Amino acid sequence: MSLLSAFSQQCEINSDKVALIEGNNQLSYQQLKLQAEQLSSLIFARNPDCQRVIIAIERGIDATIAILSVLGIGACYIPLDIKNPVHRLRYIVNDADAQCVIGKGPCPEWLDKPEHWLDISQHTTIDPLHTWPITVNEQSLAAILYTSGSTGNPKGVALSHKAMGNFADWAGNTFNITEKDNIGSLAPFHFDLSVFDLFTSLNRAATIHFVPGKLTLSPSRLTSWLSEHCISVWYTVPSLLSYITHKGALVETDLSHLRTILFAGEVFSTQQLIKLSDFLPKVDLYNLYGPTETNVCCYWPVDRKCLKADSTIPIGIAACDAKLKIDSETGELLVQSTNNLSGYWQQGKLIPALSSDNYYATGDKVSINNLGEYCYHGRLDRMLKCSGYRVEPAEIEQIILQCPEVKSCAVIGIKDIISGQRLAAAVVLKTGTTLAEIIRPIKQRLPSYMQPSKFKVLSSLPQLSNGKIDYQMLQKQLEST
Repeated sequence: MSLLSAFSQQCEINSDKVALIEGNNQLSYQQLKLQAEQLSSLIFARNPDCQRVIIAIERGIDATIAILSVLGIGACYIPLDIKNPVHRLRYIVNDADAQCVIGKGPCPEWLDKPEHWLDISQHTTIDPLHTWPITVNEQSLAAILYTSGSTGNPKGVALSHKAMGNFADWAGNTFNITEKDNIGSLAPFHFDLSVFDLFTSLNRAATIHFVPGKLTLSPSRLTSWLSEHCISVWYTVPSLLSYITHKGALVETDLSHLRTILFAGEVFSTQQLIKLSDFLPKVDLYNLYGPTETNVCCYWPVDRKCLKADSTIPIGIAACDAKLKIDSETGELLVQSTNNLSGYWQQGKLIPALSSDNYYATGDKVSINNLGEYCYHGRLDRMLKCSGYRVEPAEIEQIILQCPEVKSCAVIGIKDIISGQRLAAAVVLKTGTTLAEIIRPIKQRLPSYMQPSKFKVLSSLPQLSNGKIDYQMLQKQLEST
């Protein structure tokens, strides 16, 4: 069954209902389907055998049309963060081996094959396909989401129609999403939180309101926007919720329409969660856990009575009918789920990522408390979570080491009272070099969420007796200054 099956049904049942709102623009379910069909026809006319399509458009109505159009012809969509540095965009496009790139306006310089560029503004001149969406095998790929990779390059997580549809259905049932809901959508489409925003919402005939990105810099304006648009359900990251808890004017803002907040992507400080729950006593709060490879595999309905400032919150119980187990030696969480990825997409090929019995090794250390809930105890490797994004320090270190002035470096996460964790880089420079000489070129080559907020010059990196970097000592040095 296609990921679009339920959406197509809603277009028949709720054809005139508003599906998408972005600023002053809006589309009904019928209008959205028609425009997606028109773009599908254009893609198909150019390449009937198209299997993978890059979406190079910012989150919003146009990007949604593009995603639906790609799925409508049975192809797989690959969303880009178009604010990324050129070298990163070029790497993803070439690695994905896509046959089409949908964007807006003239072809950008980072696309090595201009003949693949398709300007979305052309789609309204095309007659729509008569059979849409095309029937696809549920195991066919629906999306490839690129995340930070431990090898120094982005890594594509390949997800099937069945995996994404399973999560969308589970979330719709669990959080009772209906046609009466107004969904606040802020997650970029290359971020797995967007699967809920798009597919759970559209499958249930809810209305998606695209939150203006600039509002994340002004928490009081953001909460005012949530009030103005009568947002009832919002899925976001803990760092942003902590921010609006501090400066979002929650006492003065009418959020009576808001019934559910879902959060995921990073650890939520219990102290901040207590404050948020006190400000919003009638809002149901849920902690959702899972790497991109599993989407959500655990969830915890926040029990306000169990919140203690000196204790971390649980990640809860199995979600989406997942089977969970803990490695007896390492404490690593292993997940067997319909949500699990099909594999990693690398250089135009699908690379297996699951064990022989279809478990995914998360790399996260967990335990089970006396209530039978899973509790998170950090990473077994160096991967970090910052502002909801997965960040592999090795990818940042590779960029830093490309600066000829740098002899060695190490990137770690340091504690932050609002966001929980932020990036810091320790660098050893060649004689006569200043920190100012390297910061600008480094930031130009990294996405904003991967840019260290703190740099510190050291004469040498602290080492253990075996010659490896002493990351605990390094963290003390960076957090103390």
